[in-house]
Parts: sequence; C-alpha cells; structure tokens
Amino acid sequence: QGKVEEALRAFEALVNQYPQSPRARYGKAQSEDDLAEKMRSNEMLQQAINTYDEVVSLPNVPSDLIKLSLKREADRQQFLGRMRGSLVTLQKLVQLFPSETSFKNDLGVGYLLIGDNSNAKKVYEEVLSLAPNDGFAKVHYGFILKAENKIAESIPYLREGLESGDPGTDDGRFYFHLGDALQRMGDKEAYKWYELGYQRGHFASVWQRSLYNVKGLKAQPWWTARETGYTELVKSLEKNWKLIRDEGLAVMDKKRSLFLPEDENLREKGDWSQFTLWQQGRKNENACKSVPKTCALLERFPEATGCRRGQIKYSIMHPGTHVWPHTGPTNCRLRMHLGLVIPKEGCRIRCAQENRDWEEGKVLIFDDSFEHEVWQDAESYRLIFIVDVWHPELTAQQRRTLPAI
Repeated sequence: QGKVEEALRAFEALVNQYPQSPRARYGKAQSEDDLAEKMRSNEMLQQAINTYDEVVSLPNVPSDLIKLSLKREADRQQFLGRMRGSLVTLQKLVQLFPSETSFKNDLGVGYLLIGDNSNAKKVYEEVLSLAPNDGFAKVHYGFILKAENKIAESIPYLREGLESGDPGTDDGRFYFHLGDALQRMGDKEAYKWYELGYQRGHFASVWQRSLYNVKGLKAQPWWTARETGYTELVKSLEKNWKLIRDEGLAVMDKKRSLFLPEDENLREKGDWSQFTLWQQGRKNENACKSVPKTCALLERFPEATGCRRGQIKYSIMHPGTHVWPHTGPTNCRLRMHLGLVIPKEGCRIRCAQENRDWEEGKVLIFDDSFEHEVWQDAESYRLIFIVDVWHPELTAQQRRTLPAI
C-alpha cells in the first residue's frame, strides 16, 4: 500500500522476535530499500545494503533468497558507485551458484564497470563455453573484442547476440558498435543495423547516433552562424583567425609534444594530433600559457568555455590520413571548425550525406552527433581550430546541470 515506514517498523519487530528468520530480515532490507528511494537517502540505502548482506549470513537460508539478496545488494552498491564492493558481492554469487550463467554475466558487467576488460573477457569466455548460445554473453564479448580493435572477430558475436533477442542485448551501444565494425570492414550492412537501432528507439535517426541525448533538440547536420545564435563568437573567430593561427603555429614549432595523437581509435590511417585548451568546461591553464591571446579571446564566450560536453582545441592532420565514419557521444553540442592552414585541395569533411571543404579564416558549423568522416589527401598538413558550443536550444538550467562528457 506504499506505507513504507509502517512496513519497516513491522519488519523490525519481526526481526527482534525472530532474529534467525531470513525472510523477516529480507523484508526489513526491502523496506529500507524502498524508504531510501522515497527519502533519496544514501545513508538509508547503505543500511539496506548491510541488511541484504545479513540475510545471507543467517543459518538455513533458502537458496532463492540468497540469490535475491545478493543480486539486489550488488545492484544497490552499483547505484551508489561502490563498484568494487559490488564486484565482491557478484563474485560471492558466482562462487555459491557456479552453474548459473546469469550471475557470471552480471559479474562480467561488474568488471566492465571498473574498466577491467581482461577479467570481463575471461568471464564471458567461460559463459560461452558453458552456454554457446547465450546472447547476453555474446554481445558483451563482441563489445570487448571491438574495444581491443579486433574488428572482424567482434562482428559475429555482436550480430548473433543482437539476433538472439535475449534480455539485456537490446542496447544502443551494441547496435552502435556492430554498425561501426561493419563500416570499418567496408560492409554496407552497417546501415541495416543502424536502421534497426533507430527503429528500437536507440538512435534519433540512422545518421544521428549519439547515445547521451536531450530529447527534442533541433537536429540537422550543418548549421549557419545565424541558426546557432552565436554570431558574435563566429565573428570574433573569423576576425582573429590569423592571431589564432600564429599562436598555434608557434606551439607546433616549439613543442611538438604539446600536440597529442588522437587516441579514440578513429583513424583508419595517418597522423592526426590535437592540442586541447578546454575540456569538459575546464580550462587547461598550462596549455593556455602557450597561446594566451587565443584563450583571452575565448573567455568572453561561456557558450564555448562552459560547454561541459565539449572541447576547444587545435587539430593538425597530415597527408594520407583518413578518419573513419563516426558519431560524437551527445546531441547537446555543436562543433565549429575554423580553418587556419588549409591546403588548396585534397581535404574534405562529410557530415551525414553532404561534403564540405574548409577555408582559411572561415568557420564551418556541424552537429557531430551525426555521422561524419574526414579525408586528408593533400600535399601538406591541415590545421584547424575546433570550438564546441552548447546546443542553442538547451536552457540555462540544463547547461548548469547536465553531467560532463
């Protein structure tokens, strides 16, 4: 009946009367769990976690109740961000019930959540040796292979896992990575999976495949300065482009090490490096010492410097570079490219179905949550300045509260 406080009092009385009763103790844990949600209290939630743990240590606990208690305990620990604690709980479950593959699958996710892909991989190999058709294990195993850049190997696992329709497989990330793997192998079937991901509600469209979105924002691949409302910023970038260029060139000449190679595995081939001034709305004070005028210029534009879902950076790309088709993580930003050193021909960018060229001193604006791809087949390097800005339709409240990416 939703009377959580009364339920908790009743279960506490039962626990006092029957301290060895696992059912009474489990009821108390559930009541604390519900109350924590109602009160939004982490302290109460920790109490519930402790009580779930107590259930398991009692004598003669039915195995179903052990499973329920430990599973819920692990889930609540994850909710509180206690990933390692949750891992210990999941390991206990697997030890107690070694033949239940669903617990091994959960343990694999536990390892993935702390970034321990190699232990997650071992767990899923074990599951697949016991249950070769387990779709959940397949998609996760494929996901790990893809992260290891074993593109061709990842495809059958991701595909068969998604085709299984097993619980936990219908996740945008798996459609995203299967499509991406197929694209990298030159297989047009990628778009079939993107279409399916779109139909399942994971993507805003076949072309716009970001996974961290705010619903209802205007969505188009290319934007004009006027459409963004950030005309002052664009004017300032275009008016001062030589200053921005010269500071960037000075950094390139002096300290090659300040430009770091792109590290998100987006290149098919070539040499592409970046020098970052702002990341997730945080200024890199050290970097700005090398390009002080450029940073001073940007300080006037909080839509850029305060964009916690973007970056501000120089980007240099050398001849012979190709960047795979890819999409950014969020629809909450737009990306400005200011041309600084642009070879006469051989450099182009595609966003969705339209190609554009950079021009020195001119700003291109696109929404990088749409699929985009870059070619650098010129005779010399290409240098641009990238400025991410909040999507203009986000409210001040959203800009303040959206978590950084």
